[in-house]
Amino acid sequence: MGEGAELVAAAAVPHKGSRKRGSYMFTKRQGLIVWLYNLKNTKMLRRFGNVHFVSKRMKYAVLYCDQSELETLSEKLSALPFVKKVEPSYKPFLKTEFENAKPDKAKEYDYRIGL
Repeated sequence: MGEGAELVAAAAVPHKGSRKRGSYMFTKRQGLIVWLYNLKNTKMLRRFGNVHFVSKRMKYAVLYCDQSELETLSEKLSALPFVKKVEPSYKPFLKTEFENAKPDKAKEYDYRIGL
């Protein structure tokens, strides 16, 4: 009975993250590039979405949010006093399938020789 009880207890423990596996739907996400006057208030951007990157030299932040909330968030962000400009990222609309994926024959020959 000891071995059977251990197997039942092990089977009852869900795998890490397994409850999301079946019912989780991917939401359409899009990036917002937020140009800033100063970097003091970059922590405040966390309320509006996921802050992916902050450039200290060029003073901008990349923020990810749902595509359905993109218009309202860009208006809210542009109204903030430390925000210079808000631009949407066009990455979801770019074509990622390329038509001519075969390299040129001359280039293949040069790669084999080691030029």
